[in-house]
Amino acid sequence: MKTLLEQRSWSLTDWLQHLERQHHKEIDLGLERISQVAGALNARQPARTVITVAGTNGKGSTVRYLEQILLADGRSVASYTSPHFIDYRERVRINGIELTDADHCAAFAAVEAARGTTSLTYFEFGTLAALWLIARQQVDVAVLEIGLGGRLDAVNMVEPDISVVTSVGIDHIDFLGDNREQIGFEKAGVYRAGKPAICADPEPPQSLVNHAEHIQAKLLCIGRDYSWQREPADAGWRFDYPGWSFRHLPMTSLPLANAATALSALAQLDQRPARSSIEQGLQQARLPGRLEVFRQHPLVVLDVAHNPHAAKYLAQQLRERWPQYRVRAVCAMLSDKDIAGTLECLTPLVERWYLAPTPGPRGAASDRLSSALQRLGQAKDAQQSFTSIVNAYQSALTDAEEGDLVLCFGSFLTIQAIYQLEG
Repeated sequence: MKTLLEQRSWSLTDWLQHLERQHHKEIDLGLERISQVAGALNARQPARTVITVAGTNGKGSTVRYLEQILLADGRSVASYTSPHFIDYRERVRINGIELTDADHCAAFAAVEAARGTTSLTYFEFGTLAALWLIARQQVDVAVLEIGLGGRLDAVNMVEPDISVVTSVGIDHIDFLGDNREQIGFEKAGVYRAGKPAICADPEPPQSLVNHAEHIQAKLLCIGRDYSWQREPADAGWRFDYPGWSFRHLPMTSLPLANAATALSALAQLDQRPARSSIEQGLQQARLPGRLEVFRQHPLVVLDVAHNPHAAKYLAQQLRERWPQYRVRAVCAMLSDKDIAGTLECLTPLVERWYLAPTPGPRGAASDRLSSALQRLGQAKDAQQSFTSIVNAYQSALTDAEEGDLVLCFGSFLTIQAIYQLEG
């Protein structure tokens, strides 16, 4: 056991390795342990205003929209998201800027000193460190992404002023349940009595609605309480909320539905952003690994889609943006995902598959992906299996011809491997 004195010389890498060894489970849902340590750290309320964002898909882009619009409006903003792609520092941003290694090391040391004998998972330890860092910055607004589920996720021990659920899909079934009603109840756990509770799922599970009504949250649903739509002739899009509507908003690189969700959250603030700030924030919002055009020759598109809900949206965007391209798909997934359901959304578009295993204990073998594709009617000779994501990606690049699009998807780890290769 290292002493606190020895830990003062640790690098960020040393600390991250330490976090990985602290708990007997990678995921251990529950708020009791983290709440105890948060109290000792005085990190339960990291900012004057807190917005939490939960959901199966769309969390990251909603957080980024909120951050960029608020910054354009002159507010000081902290954001916390996970996971990261390359550098752990991606997880915490203060006014759009990542903090230093030294900042994170100081935060980890503070958590280590406060936790005593309490065991924390990697995510719990990192969440406490992020909240400690944000609290020290004294920002106007903290935008916090819920990691998994909602009700028992570590971030949910913070008391939000506004809570968002972006979508409810089938994911993390080992922890959240295998149907939308069970998962909807878990997501609804981020809502608070008497406070704005936004739901951006167009068909919200009844369990979510019932829970919001039971605790008397101010439930605001897309299509009922706010809406968005594309305007004709490429005139942009419009957002409608009672007493706060906009027409001809600029198109964005991230999903418009998530932009509307961000605006519905901002509509709950005592001081709403100006239209000019909204336009600027929408145009500046970017997020790695979300329909990201990574290369032009050949055309390479990266997307972290890893469940049917996200894969359906990805397929729709491929049809709209690149209808003339032949698609070569590099795919690696985690074993606890709905592999068949995810692949089924994209099989009509993909001409050739480059399959790879995902590293780590949760990774799915390429043979499992291949079997799922064959059950979906994909010919065996339209597939190739590789020993790594990098090898699959490099082979797809080599094979790509004029008019081909190389699509890389299936997991954050899939995109991370390509980032690391390309440097």
